Amino acid sequence: MHRDRFRIWPGLVLGIALVIGGCGDPGDGEVVDAPGLTGGWATAGCGVARTPEHVTVGGVVMPTTPPRLESVMNRIEQVGRTQFPDSYAGLEVEQELVRAVVYRVPSAEFDDFIRKTAEDACILVRDAAHSAVSLAVWHDRVVADLPFWSHQGVPIVSIGARHDGTAVEIGTRDVTKARTALLGRYGSRAPLMFVSADPVRPLPSPTSRIAPPPGS
Repeated sequence: MHRDRFRIWPGLVLGIALVIGGCGDPGDGEVVDAPGLTGGWATAGCGVARTPEHVTVGGVVMPTTPPRLESVMNRIEQVGRTQFPDSYAGLEVEQELVRAVVYRVPSAEFDDFIRKTAEDACILVRDAAHSAVSLAVWHDRVVADLPFWSHQGVPIVSIGARHDGTAVEIGTRDVTKARTALLGRYGSRAPLMFVSADPVRPLPSPTSRIAPPPGS
């Protein structure tokens, strides 16, 4: 349901999950149950008021995804990736609103599948500039070039294809330098975006199981 994001640690590349969430209103431009080739729309289930579900973890009440919505999301992701790879970009869940958002490159066939699969679940469908597959190609290309960028002194901290199909997000300590260098190599139309990010600092390992970390 989401792409992986690579975070650069000293000496290694670590894959971490992209955190997803969000909020919104079914009336923010989506037409209910009227899918088209472009533009946002919502399934008929979005016309039904729903009460969010919650779980208590460690005394903290947290929102949770209802099993029915989770099942629909999994089905859309599975079929989107396998049968509509040129369209499917990603999805996110908005637990407090009991709905999911699917991003796709406009496709009448995929829209029809989403409508039928959703049944009574609320699914918003929004346009994406790129599919997950096309962004994965760029993601993997930049990852493969990490030794080159390190040698060039370009400080890349993280790499992650965005689930909304916007671009591959490059985290860096020097946005201007990274943008100039990467777009100079890959071309100005490469689907890359650059954000400021600091390197991960691993916690020091204690010298024994009972000894506190140095400096504590």
